[in-house]
Amino acid sequence: MAGERHSGEQHPGRLAVPAVRDVSPYVPGKPIAELQRELGIHDIIKLASNENPYGPSPHALAAMRAALDQVWLYPDGGCHELRHGLSRHLGVDAACLTLGNGSNDLLVLLAEAFLASGHSAVYSQYGFALYPLVTCASGAQTIEVPALGQGSDMPFGHDLAAMAAAIAPHTRLVFIANPNNPTGTWAAPAVVKRLLERAPASTLVVLDEAYFEYGHALGTQDGLAWLAEHPNLVILRTFSKAYGLAGARIGYAISHPEVADVLNRLRPAFNVNSIGQAGALAALADQFHMRDAVDRTMRELTRVEAELKRQGLWTAPSAANFLLLRLDRPAAPVYEALLRRGLIVRPLAGYGLKDCLRISIGMREHNDRLLATLPQVLAALAARAV
Repeated sequence: MAGERHSGEQHPGRLAVPAVRDVSPYVPGKPIAELQRELGIHDIIKLASNENPYGPSPHALAAMRAALDQVWLYPDGGCHELRHGLSRHLGVDAACLTLGNGSNDLLVLLAEAFLASGHSAVYSQYGFALYPLVTCASGAQTIEVPALGQGSDMPFGHDLAAMAAAIAPHTRLVFIANPNNPTGTWAAPAVVKRLLERAPASTLVVLDEAYFEYGHALGTQDGLAWLAEHPNLVILRTFSKAYGLAGARIGYAISHPEVADVLNRLRPAFNVNSIGQAGALAALADQFHMRDAVDRTMRELTRVEAELKRQGLWTAPSAANFLLLRLDRPAAPVYEALLRRGLIVRPLAGYGLKDCLRISIGMREHNDRLLATLPQVLAALAARAV
C-alpha cells in the first residue's frame, strides 16, 4: 500500500532544488478583501500597491468585455495584434518585443534564460524585491550594491557608478529600476547611460521602466533611444501602472531581436490571456486617458508630499506614483494602526527599511483621509509609549 511504502515523517518539500528552497516569497500588498475578512471592517482604502485609482480607459474596458464572448477559445499565443500595436506605438520592430504576464513574468524569463550556477546578477540595495528572488531561484550569485546614503541628493537611490564597478566577469544581468520601487528615487539619464557604456557585452542591462510614464515628465530616461547602440540593453514596461490594468497582467520587454528570440522560446504560449491582450491594445490607443491619469496623480503626489512635510515627516524624492515615508519609529505599529482604520499602506521591513512605509497616491479624497488619519495614529502611539 502507498501508505505503507511511505510510512514515517515525510518532507516532500525537500525534493525542491536547494536554490528554490532558500527563496523567500514575494509578499504583495494586502488585498481589501483580506482586511475585510480579518477585521470585519469596510470603507477600506488601499494605498499599498501603486495601482492607478482612475482605472483603465473606457475603451479598454469595452474591449475586454467584448473579448469575453470568445473566452472559451485559447488566446493568441503570439499576441500578434498587441505586439504589432506596440511596434507601431514604440517605433520598434515587432521582433524586439516579448509579452509577459506582467513585467514580473519577464524577470523570471530573463533569469531562466541568462542565469545559472556560476553566474551573478547585480542590483541595488532597496531595489525591487524580485531581482534577488529570481536570481536566487536560478542558483546564481547575488551582488547587492549599497544604495546612496541619506546625505546624498537622492537618498536610498541606486549608486550606478558603484553598480557598474560591481560587474564581474561572471555577471550576466544588471537590474536597474528607474524610477525605483519601493523608494521612488531615480537617476538622471546621463548617469544611466554611463553604466550602459561601462557594461561589457557579456552582461545584459535590464532597465526596468515600470513607472516610465510617471517619471518621464520629471526627466527620467526613455531607454528606447539607446537600443540601437547597446544590443545588451533590455527594457521592461507594463500596463499595470499608468494604464490602470494591474488585474489584467500585461508587461512587455523591448530588446535586441536575438534576446527577444531567446525569451520568446521560453515564454509559455498562453502566458498572456485574451482579455488582457484586448484591453492593453485598446488602452494603448487611448493615450489621452493615460496621460490625464498620470497628470492628476503627479499633481496629487506634489500636494501629499508637501502636506507630509508640513506635518514634520520625511519622504524620499519620487518620480513614481507613490512616496516612501520614513518615520522616527518602527513602522509596523503605524501600519497596523492604519489597517484598523481602514487604510492599507505598504510596510517595507522586507526591504530592510523597518522605519518606512510606502504610500501609493490615490484620489484626492483617499489621500485626504490618509493625511488626516496618520497624525492621529502617530499621536496615539506616542502617548501610549509615554
